[in-house]
Amino acid sequence: MPSPAHAGLLHLQGEGTLIHTGSCGAWRCRYTRAMQTRRLPIIDVLRGCAVTMMIAYHFCYDTTLFRITQFQLREHWFWTGWRAIIVTSFLLLVGISLQLAQQGSARGFGKRWLQIAGSALLVTIGSRLIFPTGYIYFGILHFIAIASLLGRAALPLGRWNALLGVAALVAGLTLQSPLFDHKALSCLGFVTHLPETEDYVPLFPWLGVVLIGIAGAALWQRHGYAQRPLARDIGARAPRWLAWLGRHSLLTYLLHQPLLFGGFYAARWLGIIA
Repeated sequence: MPSPAHAGLLHLQGEGTLIHTGSCGAWRCRYTRAMQTRRLPIIDVLRGCAVTMMIAYHFCYDTTLFRITQFQLREHWFWTGWRAIIVTSFLLLVGISLQLAQQGSARGFGKRWLQIAGSALLVTIGSRLIFPTGYIYFGILHFIAIASLLGRAALPLGRWNALLGVAALVAGLTLQSPLFDHKALSCLGFVTHLPETEDYVPLFPWLGVVLIGIAGAALWQRHGYAQRPLARDIGARAPRWLAWLGRHSLLTYLLHQPLLFGGFYAARWLGIIA
């Protein structure tokens, strides 16, 4: 939100939609450019779906912020559940992308990581100006920057990351201590009270989702699921704009809220809303 749903987007791994076999280039699908770079269109499409859900969620969030509606975003099960689905979708794709891009260069990974870390810093600075007491100090971008380093280190474990992922989920959902309520430690999770911040994605339990994504992608590669008709058809037949959003998810993440805010402020200035 800026809210907890700044779900992470993230086209963190530009090569996250790559596959290491040469089969992708043989596919006949309308994403010609994607195929020339050996991308997996289905990953772009799935990420585009997550981006679309995020924008819709934040539109609802903004209508509440501007007092047009009174959605109980932090209390009602529908909104908290929707937010969890969005975050989970993005973070699974982060894990999948890490696995599929593992043979990419360290330099390429470092460049993309700096883009994420720099964007996280911009979010912190910008949110501090808009929400002085609830600024974002460990939101989705901050999480992805750290989780990408940890996930990359865990890549050699392949599908066994599923066990670590489940352990991280269980630990994050069951363990609590007042010690972690301090802002400096709250980024780990284990808090007894949610911190006052517009976006909060702690390492636990969410690191577990990334690790499960890595494990799932390892199985995907092992059994060649990307080459099966269903995966090809989804990537080929989905609307082009979904794949575009998936390929430019970080840019969309950074721009969509300023654009929405600008639209609402313009509507207020024009007298369309009170």
